[in-house]
Amino acid sequence: MKKPKKPSCENFQENITDDGIIRNDGITRREFIKKAAAGAAGLAALSLLGCTSGRETPAQAARLEENTAVNTAVPAGASRVYMTRDISARGLLAAYRSLAVAAAGKVVIKLHMGERGNTNYLNPALLRDLVNETGGTFADSNTYYGGARGNTAGHLAVAKEHGFTYASVDILDADGDKTLPVRGGRQLKEAIVGAHITNYDWIISVAHFKGHSMAGFGGTFKNMAVGIASPAGKGAIHRAGEGAGGFSSSGEPFFEKIVEYNKAVLDAMNGKILFINVLNNLSISCDCDGRAPKAELPDIGILSSVDPVALEKASLDQIYAQPANLRKSLVDRIESRGGAYQISYAEQMGLGSSSYELVNI
Repeated sequence: MKKPKKPSCENFQENITDDGIIRNDGITRREFIKKAAAGAAGLAALSLLGCTSGRETPAQAARLEENTAVNTAVPAGASRVYMTRDISARGLLAAYRSLAVAAAGKVVIKLHMGERGNTNYLNPALLRDLVNETGGTFADSNTYYGGARGNTAGHLAVAKEHGFTYASVDILDADGDKTLPVRGGRQLKEAIVGAHITNYDWIISVAHFKGHSMAGFGGTFKNMAVGIASPAGKGAIHRAGEGAGGFSSSGEPFFEKIVEYNKAVLDAMNGKILFINVLNNLSISCDCDGRAPKAELPDIGILSSVDPVALEKASLDQIYAQPANLRKSLVDRIESRGGAYQISYAEQMGLGSSSYELVNI
C-alpha cells in the first residue's frame, strides 16, 4: 500500500494565485468545495507546515493573517459560510472576496431584477462593486406566467426601470433554450434552460432570500433553477406532468425538480458557480409578485459560500434565529409549504453539505 502523500508547501501553494485566490481547473464539484474551503483554512495551514518563511506573496500573507483568526475547529464534512451584516455594495463585495475563488473570464451575475410593481427586489446599487471587480453581466430568463417580463423586450424594459443600467443585461432565453442532462434525479431526465447560460465561464448567483408562495422560501436554489429555466423549462418544473395544469406541481415533487435543475446547471458549469444570498426585504412573497407585502422581519445580512446547500441552510437558520413574533409570518410560509425539503434533497443529490461553519466577516 502506498503511503499517503505528505502535505507540502507546494501542495498548498500550487493552486493559490498571487491574490490569495483558489483556482478551479477542471475538478469535480465535491473536490472544488473542498479546495475552496482550503482557500480560507489552507493558507492558515501554510504556517503549520512551516511554509511562511517569506515565500508567500503580500496578498497571501494578508489572507493568512485574516484566516488564522477564524475558528479552525470545523466539523468533518462541514462547509464554510461567510456572513456580513453590512448590506451594501462594500459588504456584498466582501462576501464574494471571502470565498477566495476568482470568477474569471466571461462572468454572469444571475439575479432577479424584480417584477413591475415589486419593491423588494435587490437594489442594483448593491451590485455595483461586484460588477466593477468581475466585469459581470446581469442575467435572468423570461417568465412562464407572462406579465411584463414574459418576453425579452418587456423584461429588458423592467430591468431598466428598476435601475439595472450600468452593466449589460442578458435575457438568457432571448435566442431560445437548450437542454442539459439531469443525472440521478427522481423527477427529470433533462433541464430546459436559457440557451445563453453556457456562454459564460462563471456564474455568480446573487439571490434575494425571501418567502415564496409555492416553494416556501426562495434563495439560491430557486434562483439557479426557475431563474435559469426558459419558459418551457419553468413549465416543466411547475406542471405535475404532461397535460397537467400550469402550476399544478407542489410538495416534494416540485422541490425535487428545483434541485434537479440546480444539479444540471452545476454539472454543465463544471462547478464554476459561486453563491451569495442577500437577506433583506424579507417578504413572505417573491420578487415576481407585483404586490408583494412588506417585510415584518428586519434586514439580516449577506451570506456567501461555494456550497449552495450550506448557504441555504445557514440562511434558513438565520430566519429561525430572529425573535418569534417577527419571524412568524415568514416561518409559517416556509413550513406550510415544506420548503426545507429542498435542502435535504439537495444534500442527497450531492450538491453540498447542510453541515456548515458560519464565519463572520
